[in-house]
Amino acid sequence: MNRCFKSRGLAACAAAFVVSATLTSCSSGPPETTANAEVGQSTPMRVGVGQFATLAESPDIQVVDVRTPDEFASGHIAGAVNIPVQSPDFAERVDDLDPSATYAVYCRSGNRSQPAVAAMHSAGIDRIYELSSGTRGWVSAGRQLVQ
Repeated sequence: MNRCFKSRGLAACAAAFVVSATLTSCSSGPPETTANAEVGQSTPMRVGVGQFATLAESPDIQVVDVRTPDEFASGHIAGAVNIPVQSPDFAERVDDLDPSATYAVYCRSGNRSQPAVAAMHSAGIDRIYELSSGTRGWVSAGRQLVQ
C-alpha cells in the first residue's frame, strides 16, 4: 500500500495533488504578515525578508528550499535543505519531517512555496513560516545566497 495512505491518510495525498495542480498556475497569495511571528503559532505565516532572515538564523528552525535541485545548487539561503515541491517524492519527504519542528520555507518568488506550505500543513506540521518574496526578494533586500 502506498506509504502516503498508510502514514498520513487521504489528507496528505490530497495535499500532494493540490501541490501538483497548483504548480501550473500563478497566484498572488495572501499578503505578507508584518506582525511579530511566534514560534508557537498553529497556522503557516507569510513573512518578509527581515523576519525570515531572523528565523533562518535560529538553530531551532529548519530552512527548506522547495525549488529545483538546479536552482538550489545555483544559490540558496545558508543552512537550507532542498525538498523540491515538483519532485515526485515531495509528499513522502514531507512525511519524513518532524511535525513538532518549526520550518522556514521559500522558493524563487513565493508561488511554489505556497502549495508546499499547504501540503506541509495538511501533513500535520503547524509551525511554518514562508518567505513571501522568495529568493528574488531576498537578493533584492541585499541578502546573500550561498552555493
